[in-house]
Amino acid sequence: MTTIRAVVKGVGHYLPERVVPNSEFEATLETSDEWIRARSGIERRHFAAEDQLTSDLAIAAARAAIADAGFEPSSIDAIVVATATPDQTFPSTATKVQAALGMTNGFAFDVQAVCAGFVYALANANALILSGQARRVIVIGAETFSRIMDWQDRSTCVLFGDGAGALALQAETGEGTPLDRGILATDLHSDGRFNHLLYVDGGVSSTQTAGVLRMEGKEIFKHAVQKLAETAEAALAKAGLSDQDVNWVVPHQANLRIIKATAQRMNIPMDRVVVTVQDHGNTSAASIPLAMSVGRARGQIRQGDLLVAEAIGGGLAWGAVVLRW
Repeated sequence: MTTIRAVVKGVGHYLPERVVPNSEFEATLETSDEWIRARSGIERRHFAAEDQLTSDLAIAAARAAIADAGFEPSSIDAIVVATATPDQTFPSTATKVQAALGMTNGFAFDVQAVCAGFVYALANANALILSGQARRVIVIGAETFSRIMDWQDRSTCVLFGDGAGALALQAETGEGTPLDRGILATDLHSDGRFNHLLYVDGGVSSTQTAGVLRMEGKEIFKHAVQKLAETAEAALAKAGLSDQDVNWVVPHQANLRIIKATAQRMNIPMDRVVVTVQDHGNTSAASIPLAMSVGRARGQIRQGDLLVAEAIGGGLAWGAVVLRW
């Protein structure tokens, strides 16, 4: 039975010019390159320039994905931006991307699920395409987490970086089988009881400030491994597939220890996991599309490959997407 699929036609990313090695933190914090690597696998990250906004990163990544897909901006029906660090309280960062691309038709909106944001955005974009609301959708993850760091908290400020990644999706007809290209299944979850484990201590209605990030790292680790493996397995089951069918796991790039433990729980060897955390740090909603773009550029991800993307973030919110490239 034929069906509509949301197929990846292009991918792109953008990283700010400033590269910050672990050693840069040694002057202001009781930390070291060895300490950071041992606990996170991170070696360096990128920070946005003072005059760079989240929308600037998103626009650059979107342009790269659109060029890769060969789309004209006028042919795009929707833009979905996943971000927890928007330019403004409102309007959406997505509308700024829309304007920069010269896209005067269609619609644009933001999705906020922190580090799980890109998975949520992909699920929303997929629903738009399956419902016939849109034919071509640009899905972007973009963050400037360097703007919400407590620079005296060595347990958090060394972990995060800035960047953006984007996918260009298009509606195409599939056969309705797991061999189709495109998004095959999504699986989303949240549990607000765990708000206190990962949050920002500010907000419009609470403090009228942006606030800074707070995290209980050990507790997040415990939740992450179990929930990431379970959501990935659930998404695969929905698609009628198993771990053995997976070519690449593209995880949220938060911590190498979490990535390795999740892969082990899924019985996936690390040579089938796209890893970029060492170069980018945790870029929240940007990490999965960044990893997809870098993985494709490396020659790892090829057309026809089956990918599982999984992520967990503040909320707690978590989920997975199964797609054939």
